[in-house]
Amino acid sequence: MTDLSQIVKAYDVRGVVPDQWDETLAELFGAAFAQVTGAAAIVTGHDMRPSSPGLSRAFARGAAARGTNVTEIGLCSTDQLYYASGALDLPGAMFTASHNPAQYNGIKMCRAGAAPVGQDTGLAEIRALVEQWRDGDGPQPADRPGTITQRDVLGDYADHLRGLVDLTGIRPLKVVVDAGNGMGGHTVPTVFEGLPIELDALYFELDGTFPNHEANPLDPKNITDLQARVRETGADIGLAFDGDADRCFVVDGDGEPVSPSAITALVAARELAKYPGGTVIHNCITSWSVPEVVKENGGTPVRTRVGHSFIKGEMARTGAIFGGEHSAHYYFRDFWNADTGMLAALHVLAALGGQDGPLSQLVAQYDRYAASGEINSTVDDQTGRLAAVRAAYEGREGTELDELDGLTITTADWWFNLRPSNTEPLLRLNVEARDRETVERVRDEVLGIVRG
Repeated sequence: MTDLSQIVKAYDVRGVVPDQWDETLAELFGAAFAQVTGAAAIVTGHDMRPSSPGLSRAFARGAAARGTNVTEIGLCSTDQLYYASGALDLPGAMFTASHNPAQYNGIKMCRAGAAPVGQDTGLAEIRALVEQWRDGDGPQPADRPGTITQRDVLGDYADHLRGLVDLTGIRPLKVVVDAGNGMGGHTVPTVFEGLPIELDALYFELDGTFPNHEANPLDPKNITDLQARVRETGADIGLAFDGDADRCFVVDGDGEPVSPSAITALVAARELAKYPGGTVIHNCITSWSVPEVVKENGGTPVRTRVGHSFIKGEMARTGAIFGGEHSAHYYFRDFWNADTGMLAALHVLAALGGQDGPLSQLVAQYDRYAASGEINSTVDDQTGRLAAVRAAYEGREGTELDELDGLTITTADWWFNLRPSNTEPLLRLNVEARDRETVERVRDEVLGIVRG
């Protein structure tokens, strides 16, 4: 019997199907979700993985048996499910394992208005109910079961996004999109319909076995096909989406990756033009450029921990207009504080098409520092290695230390963050400095302590 602590993570459910979870467990999760939210109705959606339709329908059966009406929107991206949760004002459940390999699947859950469900906001209660019912007699069925109906919201989702960014006056653009056989292949054609864009589609066939490459653009090897196609065709820009299409990565017309921090700064400047004086959230690993650009554009930057529950929580608390992460998650007040890579992509296309220069020239003003990117080290003792690094830097003249998320050391010329993974025996290092040589020096010094 599966130990549910292995599949119920901090923000979602995720594990190997059928080894760790299956449709029987999915049905119990549906019943528990219905009980914990107390909702009369919920909405569900799923990605293109082979196991997704069956798991999603089992979840719907479990919720309906408890008297909850279920609206199934079928194949969708995660941000399309968030749209449905927001527009219909219903709790939602999305069946996806994002960028994980094909044998995985999972559930991302939210309350009405796309408010996140995590360990402290309902997920622990859901897990406890599932364990209780699995080990006992199961949930009691309602006197009157709920209904299961279908609804197509793809067109409404696309209309909503296009209503938030004016692309009518842009110059024609040649855009390569690598959907990685994920849900971008489902959403991009409808969202881009009618725009002055020549779309070059890479791997748009929905295939949850990922025959071409992993749908994880954060790994550089998974964007090499996109880079090559942009260079071969002379495209203006390349976009890559992850498996559930909630994250978007950008490459410029030379095929060079544009850092998510630069995209965060660019979109922040645009949102501040729309909402003067607004607050922008950024996590502790985004570039110095982000708070600088926010301040230069009259906004207030707020720094937070890594992770969507922290970003969304701070957005709700501060009334922020936008939030961005180093991992290419972008959050918008106009989208119920939820993350949508598609809306970020539309902002970048609008900015690029609204002027005559190449993307590399446009983003240069937002990409001001040298960075290491995220470097992972496998360690047996995360706490001990972190303490050793802290001891090495604590008290050095001109250094500041904070532990908002892992360990951050800051000086006038560089900073680094070292934090443990929540799910693996890894320490993740990010370094930024005013020049490449300093990045390499600090990187090597820290890794020398971490790796012994």
